[in-house]
Amino acid sequence: MLAGLLLFFFCGCAGYQLGPTHDAPAGSRSVQINLFQNNTWEPRLSEPVATALRRAVQRDGTYKLDTHGSGDIILDGVITEFRRSGVTFQPADVLTPRDYELTLYAKVKAIERGTGRVLIDSEVFGRTTIRSGPDLPSAERQAAPLLAEDMAQNIASLLVDGTW
Repeated sequence: MLAGLLLFFFCGCAGYQLGPTHDAPAGSRSVQINLFQNNTWEPRLSEPVATALRRAVQRDGTYKLDTHGSGDIILDGVITEFRRSGVTFQPADVLTPRDYELTLYAKVKAIERGTGRVLIDSEVFGRTTIRSGPDLPSAERQAAPLLAEDMAQNIASLLVDGTW
């Protein structure tokens, strides 16, 4: 019984890896995160995305954040779409949304500075849900950091756990 329990415990941790998931030691490479270009009708999305992405990279610790423009990896992006869709509707009026899902799409590209090799060239999204009230634009502005944080986590995962 004890041997079976120990075998189960160690098999459950078989896929876990301590530290970075690629060959480079943590903090040995740096990443430069440029401000994303915003090609949507929704203003002021670039700043929350860049702030959240920088925070996510720092929190992960696999890469050092380079703010002086000489990083080993250059991360650029274009915010391509901001979408709002109704999730739940008013009980008495099935045409009026009560909650919205906000989705933000971006085309992200990471390039290795020394070789010019493209590490990431992918479309990434982030999403969050908001409750509509009397002032929907204010609710969307307040949700922008949450939306950016979700997108930043997805981008950071691609960068850190990439198969390149």
